[in-house]
Amino acid sequence: MKIDYSKEVEEALSQNHPIVALESTIITHGMPYPENLEMAKKVESIIREKNVVPATIAVIDGRIKVGLNNETLAYLAQKKDVIKLSRRDFGYALSQKKTAGTTVSATIIVANLVGIKVFATGGIGGVHRGASETMDISRDLEELALHPIAVVCAGPKAILDLPKTLEYLETKGVEVIGYQTDDLPAFYSDKSPYKVNYRLDKPDEIAALLESKWSHQINSGVLITNPIPEAYSLNYDRIEKVILKALENMKTNSVQGQETTPYLLNKIKELTDDKSLASNLALVYNNAALAASIAASLYN
Repeated sequence: MKIDYSKEVEEALSQNHPIVALESTIITHGMPYPENLEMAKKVESIIREKNVVPATIAVIDGRIKVGLNNETLAYLAQKKDVIKLSRRDFGYALSQKKTAGTTVSATIIVANLVGIKVFATGGIGGVHRGASETMDISRDLEELALHPIAVVCAGPKAILDLPKTLEYLETKGVEVIGYQTDDLPAFYSDKSPYKVNYRLDKPDEIAALLESKWSHQINSGVLITNPIPEAYSLNYDRIEKVILKALENMKTNSVQGQETTPYLLNKIKELTDDKSLASNLALVYNNAALAASIAASLYN
């Protein structure tokens, strides 16, 4: 598989310098322009402030890119008809020279290929509500199970069935770590009624866990859940009511498949008068900072 690296990422890989992988569907499908571009630049800046290299991953005109310059970020942020890339879509996107934003699952695949061990995102996909009928389970969980990578997020997306997502992760051997919390963060909310497997309070403790696990060839991923800053946290019960209303609306409009998550997130944004967008930005920045601290500790 041919991969293009930015000069910054290529040098970091050759010098064993800490790197944090970043997905690109948050740019292509998660936010409108120009907010998406501003967000992407700020996330990279937060990581660089900790002397860690950001590696935004995407497919541009059929080429896998690891590390994007400002010009390419701007191109991706504005381009229309971009594929939402998961494992299933690589062959088509590469052979047909398409441009694609990498989902959490696709980003894990590429990061593992090039040797990046820490990845920051907003929230992961998981078992969708009603999955017993629809069989709608995100590929994110499978890739986490397959690859030795630490994914820092604000918990599974709140639109999901959180108990079933936790059960699925347990079955796949992926531990759920709470950073300075015993409660599972639920994306927009800093806590939920559910518990993490283990609590760790320092980035170097998380790095030690990763090193201990992977040095013994236990090569599944680790999910590190980082609560959204309290000032931006939305009440769990209130956001649950909003989600139920959005789900009802989605069913009425017969939205299915890959369109489910973007539709629900946009509907929640509308129903919360854009408060969910401010929360989304805050948690992404918070996760980038923690991921950079963990990567720095891991490479020391």
